[in-house]
Amino acid sequence: MLRALCRAFVARMERDWRYDASYMRDLIDARPSSFLKFAVVTTLVPRRDAPAEALAAAGIVGTIAEDCGPCTQISVDMAAKGGVAPTVLRAILAGDRPGMGETARLAYDFARASLEKRLEEADALRDEIVRRWGQKGLAAIALALTTARMYPTLKYALGHGKACSKVSVAGEPMPVVRAVALAA
Repeated sequence: MLRALCRAFVARMERDWRYDASYMRDLIDARPSSFLKFAVVTTLVPRRDAPAEALAAAGIVGTIAEDCGPCTQISVDMAAKGGVAPTVLRAILAGDRPGMGETARLAYDFARASLEKRLEEADALRDEIVRRWGQKGLAAIALALTTARMYPTLKYALGHGKACSKVSVAGEPMPVVRAVALAA
């Protein structure tokens, strides 16, 4: 029964977002209770606590750090559905800091500095985020960055991350700048 409910959830997600979530079905088959916990954790981002552009920027930076296509595409699609302008999404994907606008750029720079462990820069950016949106805004942006990495990490760990694909915004193919090069 639990497996069937989880599989129905995944099937709906695949249909709604045109996304191959076969790796999630593998997790469901192995341990449905783990899938449920995973699904709950990734919904913890409080969307009202920071601007949509900031959450999108942090989430896309996190996704790009782990993925080269399908997970980045669904992140972009979800951000667009959440009201983030295509011009902002294109700028985030291209690493075009001026084109992102001030709100997205702050979260983008913070996410990159955090992932790249540029601690002094991250500290200053964190302070600015708290000044603008408070501790709740910081928590939301940090959760957006963290949870965005979970899906592609799980996908690759389960052996499903074998193909990169183009990412598009509003039907326009976009080059993706892998701005975050994590040290080995």
